[in-house]
Amino acid sequence: MPDQSNGTASVRVETLEEGALWRVCLATPRGNVLDTAKIDLLADVFARAAAEKGLKAMLLDADGPNFSYGASIEEHLPPKFRTLIPAFHALLHRMLDASVVTLAAVRGQCLGGGLELASFCHRVFAAPDAKLGQPEIALGVIAPAASVLLVERLGRGAAEDLCLSGRSIDAAEALRLGLVDEVGDDPTEAALAYFRQYLLPRSASSLRLAARALREGFGRRLREDLARVERIYFDELMATGDAEEGLRAFLEKRPPRWRDG
Repeated sequence: MPDQSNGTASVRVETLEEGALWRVCLATPRGNVLDTAKIDLLADVFARAAAEKGLKAMLLDADGPNFSYGASIEEHLPPKFRTLIPAFHALLHRMLDASVVTLAAVRGQCLGGGLELASFCHRVFAAPDAKLGQPEIALGVIAPAASVLLVERLGRGAAEDLCLSGRSIDAAEALRLGLVDEVGDDPTEAALAYFRQYLLPRSASSLRLAARALREGFGRRLREDLARVERIYFDELMATGDAEEGLRAFLEKRPPRWRDG
């Protein structure tokens, strides 16, 4: 399958195990920032995956030392946030609609939108050096998808800790919380071993239906809750001065000057 590119954004798709597995790599190291162009490329990959009858799983991986620094800070500013955030939520919808088992291999920084993407996968494999977090609050904004996804994956207490503190945690703590499922020196090889042992011998159609059944209720809640949280972001958060101040302060490498409204 050819690599996908759009301007400076790139996603590499490798077909493995005679088409039973797609390895989908974020291919703009070193930060693999999720801008709208890259998000759209990923959504297109999942749209194609939905039609591949023999596809049993997709492995989300990344070139370079870091999985992803997260979504583009520049595109969080007005007016681009009205394109970026719906595009990311549309990607999650495409992932749900494809009903393909998804695995994630995480190294280095896995932050913001990068963590939202990884945590949405069915199983997450992490390297010992992985750092995972939702730092949006430090920039004066919120993490819409994480506000829904992490509650489902971790429970309310741990999700609130990560989203309200903005702190990053190491792989060991992430394993303890259930944010990752396995920690090892080579998360890609660990994911491949899991696929070959547990998924490759299974029926592709049965795996699809199992993945769909397991997320039937979650999928309905996700679509409804993302729409509600998106409105909070658009209509309330971005109406404050602090949201734009925090983002601009980060880009200008200075402390934010909060007005608390």
